[in-house]
Amino acid sequence: MKVDLLIEMLIDKGVLKFGSFLLNSGRMSPYFFNLGSVDDGKSFRHLGSAYAERIDQEGFVCDALFGPAYKGIPIAVSTAIALLDLGYNAGVSYNRKEEKDHGEGGLLVGAELKGQVILIDDVLTSGKAIRKSAELIEAAGASIEGIVIALDRKEKLESGKSAAMELSDELKVPVLSLATVEDVIDYLQSYQDPEFKKAFKDMEIYRSQFCLDQ
Repeated sequence: MKVDLLIEMLIDKGVLKFGSFLLNSGRMSPYFFNLGSVDDGKSFRHLGSAYAERIDQEGFVCDALFGPAYKGIPIAVSTAIALLDLGYNAGVSYNRKEEKDHGEGGLLVGAELKGQVILIDDVLTSGKAIRKSAELIEAAGASIEGIVIALDRKEKLESGKSAAMELSDELKVPVLSLATVEDVIDYLQSYQDPEFKKAFKDMEIYRSQFCLDQ
């Protein structure tokens, strides 16, 4: 899926919103991204296909996809289904928010985490959530082949790097995205929709203050 079509779908579904939003970091942002707003089969089909195409383009080979609870779970499932159409039958694994102490017990659900695993998530800002997922995968004895997210905010951390750059350096794996903050800004600028004019200006200011240029 072309990036402009992906962004259009995300805006239509309310995944990508513009305005004024307080982030976990305490910073005010002119946009907010929440894949939890994807709520129908057609949208999940398009989203899963976009992830699968990105994985296929990179040439990743994996035994399983890992989707962190909760938003990562339906993304991993829809991606696995889309990968099947490309000739890959990948397992799907995910974690519980809290370890279960009855029944089958444990923290992990789904396919056994072994061999090569691709970590699937929605958005990357600081990388804290993905680090926790990486620890679970490695603790289970599997290796991370790569990380694929929908949107890379590309915000500068204290190190001067983005979260994607830090994660890639720490885990020694590629961190890929379906779209970046630049793609969103380019979309807003190219369509010149009246309702996007303020969003475009606010996004440009935010990028110049908090995001990497590259």
